Amino acid sequence: MKEKVQNIVKKFHNDRSRLMDILLDIQKDFNCIPDEAASIVATLLNMSKVDVNQTISFYHFFSKEPVGTYAVYLNNSAVACMMGREEVARAFEEEVGTSFNSVTEDGLIGLWDTSDIGMNDQEPAAIINGIVFTNLTPTRVKEIVIGFREGKDISEMVDKYGDGQNSNELIRSMVNNNIRKKGPVLFSEYEVGMAIRNVANYSPEQTIEIIKNSNIRGRGGAGFPAGLKWEFCCKSGGEEIYLVCNADEGEPGTFKERVILTELPMLLFEGMIIAGYALNAKEGILYLRYEYKYIKDYLEDVLQQLRNLNLLGNNIAGKGGFNFDIRIQLGAGAYVCGEESGLIESMEGKRGEPRNRPPFPVQKGYKNMPTVINNVETLSSVVKIILNSPEWFKAMGTKESAGTKLLSISGDCKHPGIYEIEWGMTINEMLEMVGASSVQAVQVGGPSGVCIDPSQFARSISFEDLPTGGAMIVIGENRDLLKEFVMNYTDFFIEESCGSCGPCRSLTVILRNKLQKIMDGKGVKADIDELYEWGNYMKQVNRCGLGQTAANPILTTIENFRPLYDSLIKTDDDFVSTFNMEKAVADSCKYVGRVPKL
Repeated sequence: MKEKVQNIVKKFHNDRSRLMDILLDIQKDFNCIPDEAASIVATLLNMSKVDVNQTISFYHFFSKEPVGTYAVYLNNSAVACMMGREEVARAFEEEVGTSFNSVTEDGLIGLWDTSDIGMNDQEPAAIINGIVFTNLTPTRVKEIVIGFREGKDISEMVDKYGDGQNSNELIRSMVNNNIRKKGPVLFSEYEVGMAIRNVANYSPEQTIEIIKNSNIRGRGGAGFPAGLKWEFCCKSGGEEIYLVCNADEGEPGTFKERVILTELPMLLFEGMIIAGYALNAKEGILYLRYEYKYIKDYLEDVLQQLRNLNLLGNNIAGKGGFNFDIRIQLGAGAYVCGEESGLIESMEGKRGEPRNRPPFPVQKGYKNMPTVINNVETLSSVVKIILNSPEWFKAMGTKESAGTKLLSISGDCKHPGIYEIEWGMTINEMLEMVGASSVQAVQVGGPSGVCIDPSQFARSISFEDLPTGGAMIVIGENRDLLKEFVMNYTDFFIEESCGSCGPCRSLTVILRNKLQKIMDGKGVKADIDELYEWGNYMKQVNRCGLGQTAANPILTTIENFRPLYDSLIKTDDDFVSTFNMEKAVADSCKYVGRVPKL
């Protein structure tokens, strides 16, 4: 073990900031991260073992104990459950002979729950030893488990390949793109490298002005103007500047960036190169969520193709001093790392706990240097702005929302998949486009967004009305909104909280328990009001977006579906507490030898 771990650490130049990569390689080699390996890593990197262990314990795909020779991570998101996840999970348990979140006695098979894996348009889906299996059924589960018993390699169990580049020899995945609507920005034809050659004729300042004049706003959900972010970073005065592409697409219901990474990687990387030039950055980093690890080799090959074309590396496009390269950093399963500063902490090999702000990343980010973080869709759009002009871009969309938006649409509709639309489309138009009828609700922007009722379907998808990072989930009239969605999303936020802020750590659980009380028919009217009041505290007292929006599934459904909550209240009587404090603390007092004084 010692020699293997030493070689892994040496591979990453004994750089403690590459701790994530080191641990990922150890997890792969040993099927876990043994305590002995953690000790060796700590010694070699000259850091505390506690620091190593806290990173290990933070991420979903790291484990101190073996996860199984065949490790099955089955998505438990709301849409997966809509599409039959429970039947698939039951089939796995029956065929394997163990329950979820455990490993068989012989260590052969581990069954694990996992949050959204970016496959909402082809659920139920699972990741098995890094390979994605989509559209699972109980029959398919039986075939897969037979393969486990026969000792087959996971790649042998992929029975068909998906469309587009999913069949590329470096991917060979059964995932489908499901591109339903190609718009004029992301999916229009272009010549690779032309935009890079164009900006080589501009100064970095001129390039930033072009992006500012286009009015493009970040496509990750917050909508901050991209050009202004670049400008602020350049004015921060750091010795080095870093560019980071946030491909940690963890919002349940979104999968658009998976499709860009698969089908348009040249476009994305060209956008990163343009941004790197504008920022005078020398290094760009693509932070790729672990769930998309299956496309990493393919992306590395695309990067090498760009280097071969003199579009990446030194003296890009023949321009002296235009030096910029890109590396890929894998995550390890943590929704909160989609938040800018949490992502930076993860890139530095730490727990992905969001930082206090200010300073903002554009002032002090990766390695304490000014850092711009844009998402995949934003950077991909930059290329077409350079090629076609800011005016061309602004001519699409609305006044406050220029250009197009890539939507990931799933749920109760005939045609789930990817749609590139102009900002300003109404929800009614969207529902007609995807073949949805008898709709009870639409979850706009994923769990952290807003759940709207039919009276609001005339509203527009735009920053000035219904902003969204891209996730749009259609919920049919036959669904139990509170049980299947609100409770599922609340459990998701509890699971994904980093635990740093008290309200996010504790109040989410309190809200979940009170919601359960109401759903069990034991609530009173005051409980609904308290849910709403306490949920609003989350917006005020948590420091990052996860904590601030963790109560949104409850808050927005109380606002828009209050009759659902009211219908569960069985009595108008005031609540009379029967809580007995002395009985409640009796066991703990007995344990510590203390007599309660009440």
